[in-house]
Amino acid sequence: MNIKVVAKLLIIILIVSGPSFADKVNIFEFTEIELLELEVRKVRGADNKTEYSVGSNENGNYLKAVADNAASGLGKKVIINLNKTPIINITWKVEKDLAGIKENTKKGHDFAARVFAIKKTGATPLSNRAINYVFSSNSKVGENSPSPYTKKSIDNVLSTTQENLNEWVTVKANVKEDFKRFHNLDVDQLDGLAIMSDTDNSKMKAITYYQNIFFSAD
Repeated sequence: MNIKVVAKLLIIILIVSGPSFADKVNIFEFTEIELLELEVRKVRGADNKTEYSVGSNENGNYLKAVADNAASGLGKKVIINLNKTPIINITWKVEKDLAGIKENTKKGHDFAARVFAIKKTGATPLSNRAINYVFSSNSKVGENSPSPYTKKSIDNVLSTTQENLNEWVTVKANVKEDFKRFHNLDVDQLDGLAIMSDTDNSKMKAITYYQNIFFSAD
């Protein structure tokens, strides 16, 4: 397996912290304090780290990601009960996209915005399964494909800059159903969530904003 993908998978594996019983589970606060507490890890082999900063607008706090020939991700210790709150909700915007790359190839496997949902299925991080929810620069909403590096990670397009460049978009996905559809796994619990904006393969620059990432019952 390519060392860059191994590194990416390793940095998005989060430690289980305890069960949640709410009908809505907020994942990130996107505050200065939270950003200081989160560990940002650069993908091995990438020239630079993605730059993350926080801001706010009329809808609350957001995270800004600038990836200039860069790749690093961040996550938060959390566990999600997918029987109670199976729906991931994401509000995001891509200001500068990665038009022209082939995202389903090794040389073009970058996304201006991605949110990983992780399920532990073995003793090592590389045995885990992932759904990679992406804001694509070149594909259509609803398209999906295995990562060109590992079939254990599926790229699933929820938004595209072909329709919504530099516009805020709110999307939803049923994570429990997606693990069954893509991995044939009956998943009751999600073991991790992570954000990453990466351009280390294409050597391009992307600017993205994330806001209001949470899980809900519907």
